[in-house]
Amino acid sequence: MTTLRSETTGRIFLGACLGMLLFGIALITLGAVALSLRDRLSLDDVAAGTLFSILPVGILTGSLLFGPISDRYGYKIVLVTACVLMFTGFQGIAGATSPEILKGCVFLFGAGGGAINGATNAVVADISANHKSANLSLLGVFFAIGALGMPFVLAFLEKSFSITTILSVTGLLPLLVAALYVATRFPSPKQDQGITKNRSVALLEEGTLIAIGFFLFCVSSLEAIINNWTTTYLGTLRGIPAGRGLLALSLYVGGMAVMRLLLGSVLRNVQIRKVLVFSFSILVAGCLLLQGASHDSWAIGGLVMIGAGLAFGFPVMLGLVSNLYPDRSATAFSIVLTIALIGNMLINLLMGMVAAEYGVEHLITVALALIATMILLAAAILRNTNIKHI
Repeated sequence: MTTLRSETTGRIFLGACLGMLLFGIALITLGAVALSLRDRLSLDDVAAGTLFSILPVGILTGSLLFGPISDRYGYKIVLVTACVLMFTGFQGIAGATSPEILKGCVFLFGAGGGAINGATNAVVADISANHKSANLSLLGVFFAIGALGMPFVLAFLEKSFSITTILSVTGLLPLLVAALYVATRFPSPKQDQGITKNRSVALLEEGTLIAIGFFLFCVSSLEAIINNWTTTYLGTLRGIPAGRGLLALSLYVGGMAVMRLLLGSVLRNVQIRKVLVFSFSILVAGCLLLQGASHDSWAIGGLVMIGAGLAFGFPVMLGLVSNLYPDRSATAFSIVLTIALIGNMLINLLMGMVAAEYGVEHLITVALALIATMILLAAAILRNTNIKHI
């Protein structure tokens, strides 16, 4: 790989942070403007639900494709294309005149988001000679900023501007980020180093990589059920109003962002094993506090702890993947992120079935089962690797 100067790696990291900010904005935008879209296009519940199912399919597609393309042709083409897809998606969602056009734009929106999420993580891992997990944690903070910031921007501006205008203007951001990518020198493609198709496909036979993928399957699943079922859980079992439940979710994301800042700074020299033990301890304590709290403040505190505990999963494991497979890192990232996204969708669906059959109170049961599985997988992963710091 071509050696890059420090100012070049700094620009790459800045571009990656802006890309992750875009992904945070993208992931929250569709839900934030759903009511406006339903009114504008006269969508019924089925049509609206279809939109929400198309988005993860697009993200999954982008996540699956970015890695092999990045390793073969380099990051620049992937990141610029992802920005163009997101721009197209923003403008389409803002101005679509039919449900069919809207569905296509949502898919492109998701594909661009999935690709930019994967590629920014992979390139940051590639340019980080040391402290990969710490730098990936700092990158993840920008996702939280985008996800938390977009609803506030919409709430602040929608009194003065239409949703269409806000989305159209916001949709120009990917083009600005694409311009930065065009002007940035990225690491050379790994294919130049003799990476063959067979070696990339052989990653699917790597037991440690697949174990990491299923660890992230559990992390992503836990994030999904907390994001999608917490307000129902708090409202049904704790009598907490929907508005306060949404505030609790914001604090949950805030707890994740703060802990990623800590991992990116004061915890960057701590061993992986100690970081994971700390993470699992916070997760279990947060779940038990959420389940047994007699006051809504304690329940919200438990939710914040869950967010803090989840902060470590992706940065630590993606850093480990980058260290284990440096010559095929983007393809390896594609594999584990795809497995993670499949988990996000499947376990969220399973949680819906559990809630319908046995009650939403079993949210904590499902969460603890996922944490237990994560602990077992982490033990196996660390036993098969000799890497202590990343």
